[in-house]
Amino acid sequence: MAKAARAAQAWRTYKNVTEPGSPGLGARLRAIPKLIGAVTRGQYPGMGKGKLAMMGLGVLYILSPIDIVPDFLVLIGVADDFGVFLWLMGSLLGESGRYVDWERKQVRAFPS
Repeated sequence: MAKAARAAQAWRTYKNVTEPGSPGLGARLRAIPKLIGAVTRGQYPGMGKGKLAMMGLGVLYILSPIDIVPDFLVLIGVADDFGVFLWLMGSLLGESGRYVDWERKQVRAFPS
């Protein structure tokens, strides 16, 4: 069931990225460092520090040689890493898209 939910989230993210008028994949990827900075400084209200910390733990889990399910159990061991990767990419791309939209609205509200 959890695998199906992660796959559905990945599909929703893909559909959101390819929607006309929404930020493209490149804009979302470029916005990730700015998103992280804005969340840590408390400037972006759309995401809490707790979710950012969970994403950081997801990155550490993927990079860590220590897993809940060992990788020597080939199919199962790699599947848990891939599931975390799908969740992380879906979350990052979704949040960065919302951040780009929020940032565009801020620029329009306060023209220089």
